Amino acid sequence: MSHFDADGKAHMIDVSNKGDTLRTARAFARVLLSKDTLEKIKRGEIGKGEVLTVAKVAGISAAKKTWELIPMCHPLNLTYVDINFSLVDDPSSIEIESFVSLIGKTGAEMEALVAVSIASLTVYDMCKGIDKSITIEDIYLLEKTGGKSQRFIRNV
Repeated sequence: MSHFDADGKAHMIDVSNKGDTLRTARAFARVLLSKDTLEKIKRGEIGKGEVLTVAKVAGISAAKKTWELIPMCHPLNLTYVDINFSLVDDPSSIEIESFVSLIGKTGAEMEALVAVSIASLTVYDMCKGIDKSITIEDIYLLEKTGGKSQRFIRNV
C-alpha cells in the first residue's frame, strides 16, 4: 500500500476490499516539567483547572478527530479510547499512555499517537503560565494489533 498513485501524487489508500477486524493500538508520550509544577498538579493547584482530567478529555476528543488532522487518514468508528497518566518524581514528569480500539478496515495507530500528543499539549497549555521549560518527548507507538500485519510490540 502506498499513499502515492501511479503518477507519484499523494492520494488516500482505498481500503474498500479489506475485511473488518478488531484493531487496537497503544501509544506513549512523556512530559518533562519542574518539580514544583508536578507538585501543583498533584495538589490540584493549577489555576486553569484539573490538568489530567482536561488532558484526558482533550486526548480522547483528538483521537476521534484524527482523520480531520492527518490528511490521508480514514475516518474511523472508534469503539473505545482511554488515556492514563503516571506521575513520576524522578525525572519530574508525566507519562501518558493511550489505548484505542475499533472494528474496521484500517488501524488505530495514528489515533493512539494523536491522543497522547494532544493530551501532552494540553498539559503544556494548562501549565505554561507557571513553567515555560516544559518539554514533550518520546512520543511513540507501543503496540498495535489486527489487520494484515497482525501484532507489533515495541521493545522499550
